[in-house]
Amino acid sequence: MSDLLTIDDLSKHFGGFVALDQVSLTVKTGERVGLIGPNGSGKSTLVNCICGAVQNEEGSVHFDGRRINGLLAHQRTRLGLARTFQLPRPFVSVTVAENLRVPLLYTVNARSGARLAGATLERRCKDLLSLVGLADKAAQRPTDLTQIDMRKLELARAMATAPKLLIADEAMAGLSHSEVDEIVDLLLRLNAEQGIAIILIEHIMSAVMRFSQRLIVLVSGHKIADGAPREVVRQPEVERAYLGQ
Repeated sequence: MSDLLTIDDLSKHFGGFVALDQVSLTVKTGERVGLIGPNGSGKSTLVNCICGAVQNEEGSVHFDGRRINGLLAHQRTRLGLARTFQLPRPFVSVTVAENLRVPLLYTVNARSGARLAGATLERRCKDLLSLVGLADKAAQRPTDLTQIDMRKLELARAMATAPKLLIADEAMAGLSHSEVDEIVDLLLRLNAEQGIAIILIEHIMSAVMRFSQRLIVLVSGHKIADGAPREVVRQPEVERAYLGQ
């Protein structure tokens, strides 16, 4: 597998606070990567630098063979880089199906090539809702959804951009054990059937361990581990910093 995302010596400061300090990592095409670390470790800042919500002062981000430093968030999304948010942000004034039309129209149709319209656009919305198990709720408003269905909608909205890399940021927060398993199953299916790479940021270690082919650990803005999950969690530095042992 080739490298899809390459980050070299990425640093980000907020005033005198060092949020990220020369972080380097890669994600290969179709790979499943877990990203963990204590609160304040720099995970969200790293994601924001990757996705363009904030700009890093030092280092570089390459995606799909292209340097994307300086690109705005929507420009990166149109290249195939999508994310979900810890707190889902649907358009509450429109239906579940209409929430998917927005990324289809303004991301997929902004790329060169065939445009989605009419029956083709509607069929793509239905396919996405079926993919995440929301086909029967297409006409509902997001405010009528359960917590897990809201998480599924957030994933569907990201998938509507036809990404090559999906960053799932705490997609299981607040869910029950069975619901966590359901979201992990969904992410595994998206990876296997759609062929997309996924970075999973999550505090639920059972979910991270089940999902990840590789595990990256951040602590205080530094990457302290990167490797096979069961080997990483046994490293003394990881146990001390993250697992509290």
